[in-house]
Amino acid sequence: MHDIVLILDFGSQTTQLIARRIREQGVYSEIRPCTDPAPASAEAAAGPGRRLVGLVLSGGPASVFGDDAPPFDEGWLDLDVPVLGICYGMQLLARHAGGEVSPARQGEYGHARLALVEPAPLLEGLDAHEPVWMSHGDQVTRLPPGWRRVAETPACPVAAIADAAGRRFGIQFHPEVTHTAPGERILHNFLFAVCGARADWSMGSFVEEQVRELRAKLGEDHVICGLSGGVDSSVVAALLHRAIGDRLHCVFVDNGLLRKGEREAVEAEFQELDLHVVDARALFLDRLAGVTDPERKRRVIGHAFIEVFEAEARRIGERVGGIRWLAQGTLYPDVIESVSFRGPSATIKSHHNVGGLPERMEMDLVEPLRELFKDEVRRLGVALGLSEARVHRQPFPGPGLAVRILGEVTPERVAVLQEADAIVREEVRAAGLERELWQAFAVLLPVRSVGVMGDARTYEQTVVVRAVRSVDGMTASVARLPWELLERVANRVINEVRGVNRVAYDLSSKPPATIEWE
Repeated sequence: MHDIVLILDFGSQTTQLIARRIREQGVYSEIRPCTDPAPASAEAAAGPGRRLVGLVLSGGPASVFGDDAPPFDEGWLDLDVPVLGICYGMQLLARHAGGEVSPARQGEYGHARLALVEPAPLLEGLDAHEPVWMSHGDQVTRLPPGWRRVAETPACPVAAIADAAGRRFGIQFHPEVTHTAPGERILHNFLFAVCGARADWSMGSFVEEQVRELRAKLGEDHVICGLSGGVDSSVVAALLHRAIGDRLHCVFVDNGLLRKGEREAVEAEFQELDLHVVDARALFLDRLAGVTDPERKRRVIGHAFIEVFEAEARRIGERVGGIRWLAQGTLYPDVIESVSFRGPSATIKSHHNVGGLPERMEMDLVEPLRELFKDEVRRLGVALGLSEARVHRQPFPGPGLAVRILGEVTPERVAVLQEADAIVREEVRAAGLERELWQAFAVLLPVRSVGVMGDARTYEQTVVVRAVRSVDGMTASVARLPWELLERVANRVINEVRGVNRVAYDLSSKPPATIEWE
């Protein structure tokens, strides 16, 4: 029987980070929408084979006293388990217990210095002053009866609170983000000192659980898997192959938006699976003709993918007696940026495999990685026995080069970007930096500028090089590539790629930018 911590999502963009940080400490966690009705008991909340040991209330964009506050069944707080409220969750917990929450005179966003006021099990082992990450406009202004103030910051007198029994805590800052130095320790204290949880979950146990759940869900059905050759779809294919064997049929779609040489590499690497290669270059490029809006591009590509998969499913289904399921390598960053499926979080952009999907499809979706981050997927790939080369491939967007070509996508512009991107990746690999970087790639702008080549005036296109470091794709910092490497890349692109006379380097982090340009 697994111990489990449930997280109620009130719309924070970092809710899944809470789940991830908890799982990293060997305790299984799941996210539930804050709108879920309260269960009758802790046993009912946990589900069969699990023991609920704690509840976390996430942050969120609303105000607890605002008209936009999400609905919440306070029966959740009647469960006999420890509770940790984070940011909005702390305010909700304080208000429920009889405290007062008010707009702060000054919002607190970014780094702050946490000072301990009184001892508390949640903050055991912390230094007297610790750097934490704040993001709030409201704050607790009157403590609930019987509660203690246990920490403060210069701008927030009530930065952490504890109830008299030592089983309920609220913190105004975010322990789940890396900017909060003692975040891991705080969550460790909550899990083991407060909740008494057991560290009985691992990626190996996740494999066993997923295989068991997939077999129960899929029965004797056959499944189509969209295989791109990247780590996400490769792990999905390996997981499904372990669960259902030869009832898995993998489809690789050449959409004309791939990196140079990618189709050939996939055909060579995945022969051990039932791989079907579909040449759909003409379909995708025709559908994208004249399309410049990024959201429309993603929708067009998402619909075209489904059209191809459904046609291929019908063809394969004639041989095997029908295909009911389409498997995808959808990850949580795709979901949280596309749709608010867990709570009232803001939509950032529609991913082709989430917000870009048509409302009606001939197949049902199966997405076993939907709540994992990229680094977790890589660990899962290792647990499944995938090669190092597959597991550590840099991410490549499902819409392919279409979201790296700003403006209209044409065969000519795709060819230009393929050549430029190949040079970037080749030079990064030669410099020994491929594994150190989250992504390194080229972007083609809808901008022409004047240049001089061979004493003649040119008026050609501009390529931007993008390289970032990240752990999970939700945030990213600019990679400080060696100047000599950037000079080599620029020189090769300008000299070897016809139609380009200028190369720039993207210095934007995420946020405020996203990793991909569209």
